[in-house]
Amino acid sequence: QRQLVESGGGLVQTGGSLRLSCASSDVTFRSRTVGWFRQATGKDREFVAAAGWNGDTYYPDSESVKGRFTVSRDDATRTAYLQLNGLTPEDTAIYSCAAQKSYVNWLPEQPQNYAYWGQGTQVTVSS
Repeated sequence: QRQLVESGGGLVQTGGSLRLSCASSDVTFRSRTVGWFRQATGKDREFVAAAGWNGDTYYPDSESVKGRFTVSRDDATRTAYLQLNGLTPEDTAIYSCAAQKSYVNWLPEQPQNYAYWGQGTQVTVSS
């Protein structure tokens, strides 16, 4: 059964850092692009990063996370990571990971391009 489980969220002060993990039970994990999204209360889901199955990385064009968030993956352990640095209260949200179908790199910023999702982990940044 395919499953993604996020961890690493929590409460942090402005300027702090967190490292989120997305652990998979899917034996085909290495063939799937993994994306990270976040959703703040009352706001739309927002794409923050993706790690392609071919080693490429993707980030949004907007300035919201540029230079502060870094995505990576370890296919040996079937885990994707999202390093969050320079956090501000505007980064407060539920962060979720998702996996695309095998061997595709569909537009990573589009949630509908992902086959299954994790439950999410809460990140709260205090001022």
